[in-house]
Amino acid sequence: MDTKAMENIAPYLSRIADALDRLRPPLAEQADLFAHEGYIWEAKTKVFHAINSIERLPLDSLKGIQQQRDTLMANTRAFAEGRRANNALLWGARGTGKSSILKAVHGKLIEDGYNIGLVEIQREDLADLPLVMKILSDIERPFILFCDDLAFEQDDISYKSLKAVLEGGLSGRPRNLVFYATSNRRHLMPRQMMENERSSAINRSETTEEKISLSDRFGLWIGFHSVDQETYLDMIDWYVTHYNLPIDKEEAQKQALSWAVGRGNRSGRSAFQFILDLALRLKIDI
Repeated sequence: MDTKAMENIAPYLSRIADALDRLRPPLAEQADLFAHEGYIWEAKTKVFHAINSIERLPLDSLKGIQQQRDTLMANTRAFAEGRRANNALLWGARGTGKSSILKAVHGKLIEDGYNIGLVEIQREDLADLPLVMKILSDIERPFILFCDDLAFEQDDISYKSLKAVLEGGLSGRPRNLVFYATSNRRHLMPRQMMENERSSAINRSETTEEKISLSDRFGLWIGFHSVDQETYLDMIDWYVTHYNLPIDKEEAQKQALSWAVGRGNRSGRSAFQFILDLALRLKIDI
């Protein structure tokens, strides 16, 4: 193409380029990592999104898990004060308060004046952990990295990278970061997967130890279990009083027990879900 032709089409090419620029979505902005209580890591745009109001229950509403609460609080308070703290794995049955207690402990420390951030990363985005940790390590503020419902399936090999990340590799884990996870599985792997490894490995102990060593990266293992009937009804009594629900105590307990039978379990989650249902029937916003 000669020079004259190039000059003729140059304005058209420029307009096309301008139009494409206008169609391009704006770059996502990084949230101020000093200004908010909580954040969610967005893997697609590689930025942190601020959470202005974290939904959490009051710490004293969590019944039947006082020992778990005290253990996690002691570890997290030490971390907030600048001391070394353990990574923590909160494991156990569904609905037993694992995520709730983590957020409640964080909220209590915020109330007590500690400027500690809570960052949630999705299980499917764990490959971004090195980048997330690099960004946060440059911020002069303590952060809890939080992954809810952490687990690995039969053909999932991402656990291998997580093991190194939890310890921080050669440089060690940044002093301003701690990793908390919740899981229904104590060793984060399905029982069948563990048994298959034992039966097929040439050296069974080495393979099994490699799997288990992932959960060993968590210095704290905090177990959660289904509550007994007395504790379940204590939860109901607390909620009825806290939200000032106009219902007789015995009647609330009777309905709550029927609710638990229908749900097939007694747990903090089912107790709160019952209270939400009760409030709706009483036409009260809580």
